[in-house]
Amino acid sequence: MIHIVPKPTDTPGDNSTAMVEREIRTLGGSCRSLDLDAIDPFATDLSGELIWACGLKQDEHQFEVLQALSISNTVVNSPLSIFTCASKVMTSALLVRHGIATPLTLFTASRDTAERFLDEQGRAVIKPVYGYDGNGIFLIDSPEQLGNPPFYLQEYVPNDHDYRVFVIDGTAVGAIARVSDTLAHNIHQGGTGMPVDVTPEMQEVAGAAARAVGVDYGGVDLLATRDGYCVLEVNGTPNWHCMAAPIPRLLAGYLLEKERLLRK
Repeated sequence: MIHIVPKPTDTPGDNSTAMVEREIRTLGGSCRSLDLDAIDPFATDLSGELIWACGLKQDEHQFEVLQALSISNTVVNSPLSIFTCASKVMTSALLVRHGIATPLTLFTASRDTAERFLDEQGRAVIKPVYGYDGNGIFLIDSPEQLGNPPFYLQEYVPNDHDYRVFVIDGTAVGAIARVSDTLAHNIHQGGTGMPVDVTPEMQEVAGAAARAVGVDYGGVDLLATRDGYCVLEVNGTPNWHCMAAPIPRLLAGYLLEKERLLRK
């Protein structure tokens, strides 16, 4: 039995959780929904099980419950890796530590330091430390646009599209090119996606990024530069909009294999 935490943003017409549940059952497995809001982690007999968090609410309660459950259960993705992906600072730090190309980044509470970075760059991308779906990402060119600290700033890499690469167990299994009229090309920001082939270089960079942040599966966002691909971020609870690859079936197969190994 695979215990599934549903994605809170699912809708009847776009239900990621149901897609994977259907494939799990088609492949002969069984699954049930797990309501983290209704579980007291100190009074549950859930132990030795496989839990898949398709998504989490943007609150500390669900994350803490999942973290507590991970002590005696196997959670995919692990709470630590979900938190790592949610934090742009931690993600950037790990990418740099592992030598994975990523835009030059500054994180500081000092306005003077942030202003110097902005002056050196001419313009920079400012992002919330904890953000999702491309919200709160802006290109700025003056100190007045900095807002309140802390400041997470990145060099601006000129582009008119990016790539979302879906990685499972270190292997890139699908990719799309995303295009929009905004700085963030996320589908939720009005972007459109078109399936593209996964190149060997995409595989190398995206696989390395997923391993660096510790996810079993993830959505790795890439930009093409003159020197190759660089990683913008890694999503630990990704959607797979516009992917040509059968992501729900591939993900279901991976979860069933994890469950099989858990039972050995």
